[in-house]
Amino acid sequence: MQAAYYERNGPAREVLRIGEIQTPRAGPGEVRVKLAASGVNPSDVKSRQGSTRKIAFPRVIPHSDGAGVIDEVGDGVSKSRIGERVWVWNGQWRRAFGTAAEFIVVPTTQAVALPSNVSFEAGACLGIPAMTAIHAVILAKATKDTILLVSGGAGAVSQYVIQFAKAQGAAVITTVSSPEKAKAAREAGADHTIDYKRESVGERVMEITGKRGVDVTIEMDLTANAKLIPSVLRPKGSVIVYGTGPEAVLPAAFCLINSIRLQFFLVYELDAPERERALAAINSALKTGSLLNRIAQPTYSLTDTIAAHEAVERGTIGNVIVTF
Repeated sequence: MQAAYYERNGPAREVLRIGEIQTPRAGPGEVRVKLAASGVNPSDVKSRQGSTRKIAFPRVIPHSDGAGVIDEVGDGVSKSRIGERVWVWNGQWRRAFGTAAEFIVVPTTQAVALPSNVSFEAGACLGIPAMTAIHAVILAKATKDTILLVSGGAGAVSQYVIQFAKAQGAAVITTVSSPEKAKAAREAGADHTIDYKRESVGERVMEITGKRGVDVTIEMDLTANAKLIPSVLRPKGSVIVYGTGPEAVLPAAFCLINSIRLQFFLVYELDAPERERALAAINSALKTGSLLNRIAQPTYSLTDTIAAHEAVERGTIGNVIVTF
């Protein structure tokens, strides 16, 4: 099979290669998926760069998200799954070979039925962005009485956070860095956008909330944004963190005095009940056609995987997708 791979960390143009790799076979409890699309996430790019963790295998096929059709099953898996359209999660988490290839083998539970009304490109957006988003909204306990502040409203995860929070009736404020990104956030359903490059986030939040502050912030980069907590969050509010740099300086005295709750989570490490709840919510939204899956244009071919990684590094709006 054809695959994109790297054998050392570094810049995309220096380390990514496209070549022929042995096609895997499904083992016991596994399915093989003939992939139609592969999602490129920031974590995939950082892993290839070596900025978050060093390469752990002699050769890595990147990307954790993908979608396609099951074409082979191993022992213990019903043959009725052959021909099933599926989306894949954690394709390259703690494994050498991810979805930047024509085929992937994963445990049967990691290949989730994809409704016929959802494209493979959209299916390749779900594993990290949508699952992170729904788990964050669940942790936020969002209801019609909740006001959320979502950082980076045009980002892949934040686009889903906005939608899942609005589905629970919450009010959503989000930060953006350009009019184009503000438009994308509003299209996802955000009630208010704040351009953090041109406006004071704290002043605008207090204006919008009548000086009350938000109930919850959902944070993609705690390192950059921890300083905002005192100016935006109400007493006994919560900060849900799914992304951060190696270290963050917290306004500890404010958090202590105001009984602020900080909740960190890593989407790759959700436990089985958490995963099942997230999958059920995502599948429900897919079946009703209510989920906006923002796919960056253009999509890329496997031979253009380097360009796809560079698009993620530039901060392209929407999910960057490689198609086969």
